[in-house]
Amino acid sequence: MFPVRVDITDDKDNAWGNGLRTSVVVCILTLAYTSAVIDRQVLTLLVEPIRRDLHVSDTEVSLLGGVAFTVFYTICGIPLARLADRTNRRNLMAAGLALWSAMTALCGFVQGFWSLFAARVGVGVGEAALSPAAYSLLADYFPRVRLARAISAYSTGIYFGAGLALVIGGTIIRRIADGGVRAFPFVGRLFPWQVVFLVVGALGLPVLLLMLTVREPRRRGISSPADDGSGSAWPALRAFLQLNWGTLSRLIGGFALYGIAIGVYLFWAPTMMIRSFGWSAPRTGFTIGLLFLIFGTSGVFAGGWIADRLSALGRQDGIPRAAFLGMCCGIPFLILTPLMPDSRLASAGLAITIFFLAFPQGLPAAAIQVITPNLLRAQVAAIYFFVANLIATALGPVLPALITDRLYRDPLMLRYAIAIVVTVAAPLGGVLLYSVLRPYRASLERASPGH
Repeated sequence: MFPVRVDITDDKDNAWGNGLRTSVVVCILTLAYTSAVIDRQVLTLLVEPIRRDLHVSDTEVSLLGGVAFTVFYTICGIPLARLADRTNRRNLMAAGLALWSAMTALCGFVQGFWSLFAARVGVGVGEAALSPAAYSLLADYFPRVRLARAISAYSTGIYFGAGLALVIGGTIIRRIADGGVRAFPFVGRLFPWQVVFLVVGALGLPVLLLMLTVREPRRRGISSPADDGSGSAWPALRAFLQLNWGTLSRLIGGFALYGIAIGVYLFWAPTMMIRSFGWSAPRTGFTIGLLFLIFGTSGVFAGGWIADRLSALGRQDGIPRAAFLGMCCGIPFLILTPLMPDSRLASAGLAITIFFLAFPQGLPAAAIQVITPNLLRAQVAAIYFFVANLIATALGPVLPALITDRLYRDPLMLRYAIAIVVTVAAPLGGVLLYSVLRPYRASLERASPGH
């Protein structure tokens, strides 16, 4: 059995942070996540102009949003999580924020596909420093019964950021698109989509200054045997993974498969509306951006609230059970929305779809944090990101593109490609997540103090 021990401190030292301070920390981390998502997501509104100006296919564009970002995001995530478990997490996140903002701005100067690919790799490396460290830090600011809501609040950044990326990108394009290529002082001639990258990259600077005000908290909760200062946590990590393999494999697999649907919609929803219904880029950015802002953020909050409510009622599997219930409600809308015959029905379906895509967004990290020893939290979270993002973020954008390019050979068939992918992936994710409820309860029992 994986041995644990409990930190024993006096009441004053063991007190959780006050409400105002912890709320400010959540807000700053959420802003950082929002900044990260804006930088990665703004590409989705720029698919058509990038295809035109760089002469690339749907598949190549999907590689910019999938493989270029995700592979290095996941590979770098594990060693950076190791640093997060052993060093100052605030400083690590600040360094990552500075890097991904600079690399996003660099996307505005590229002249071809491979230079844009390389810049997107840099965005992925920078963002890899954020979430595992943020999850670990939040677990030291909030007790277990409030953690799902805290992490869900942080996770609203993915939909808040996606929405802002589309709104900001659409606004910039509307203001400068009429003139085509323009000359700017100090930077030369730029396409409108290059200007968008420069602007969103610059938005990271004020968030970086706010990040530097976050205080590194004392590490709390169950501790692993690696807390002896030896500097080697691998035996403890290996023992934890072996003991909880049944739980972690199904938990990560279920969220990853459902995450394919999330990746599909986050990347291709704007292009689907442009191609299927003739929407302009500014209209698409404003409309879908608002849907992400309203229904995405409310969905994440709803998922966290229901998970914490189930836990407060004594359901040990409250976090994964809430995620499973949200998936069951959302799957029909995920499948039917791309098949709607007109833009009004498609927009209404997309609103509901976004809500249920967002519903489980903050729950996998919360579920993992409460069963993991404190000096392994960021590393186990990084393992989750490694597997889930390779499956969801890498495959989500690419699979519909491959079906459109290779099977249909018609860009206007994108909506049917989306329907095919989510019909297969999302139900499989729900089944796998349901199967984890019993082993998750066993893992949580082993993580309980005194067990």
